[in-house]
Amino acid sequence: MSDAVIAQSDQGERRGAMGEDRFPTWLPTALIVAARIVLAYLFFTQLFWKLPPSFSCPDDFHFTTATANGSLMRTTGLCDWIGVESVWAQRPHSLLRAGGSIGIPIGWASRINGVFIDNVVKPNIRWFGWLIWGSEAFIFVSLFFGIVSRLGAFVAIGMSAQLLVGLAGISDPYEWEWSYNLIFLLSVLLFAFAPGRIFGLDALLRPRLQAAAANGNGVARFLLLLT
Repeated sequence: MSDAVIAQSDQGERRGAMGEDRFPTWLPTALIVAARIVLAYLFFTQLFWKLPPSFSCPDDFHFTTATANGSLMRTTGLCDWIGVESVWAQRPHSLLRAGGSIGIPIGWASRINGVFIDNVVKPNIRWFGWLIWGSEAFIFVSLFFGIVSRLGAFVAIGMSAQLLVGLAGISDPYEWEWSYNLIFLLSVLLFAFAPGRIFGLDALLRPRLQAAAANGNGVARFLLLLT
């Protein structure tokens, strides 16, 4: 093989390697940023149907309940959906269903969720509603601006896991299971990738935090874990 042919082959391999390097560099970065913004916007859209201080509940903060024949007596706002979760905590519940016989029973988790709702959330809804609404507002701000984004993703994991256990796949009202599955999975992925380090405020904060942590600042070391 001539030297010219070998040189052309080497140049082609270098161009191919450069092309392969470009593909995994910009595309995953763009997807992480897009996923961060999309999840932030999803939580943003959920802030308005349960605005404080009433959270769109009835004046007496009455929750949705079930009649003797099992049908739901719906109320409004946050009290409606908390009541729905409470009712379904006592009903058969499974995830990843395929056909009528395949699925993962989560009745035990749903019952634990129901105990928490009935004994903590419902009796304290006037202030617990603020915690729910504030958590979702924090997720939006954290992920949209990419600030303490790993903490924002962690809070999103907790919120989406609770919704997954309480509402995924219920039939009355019908809730598509995979919407909750995918929100949970996206939250986990964003937690793993710490998305604020890419075109987010965390990218600006981390060098300063790293310098402070190197000088023995414990608060800075802790904040690094959240960014």
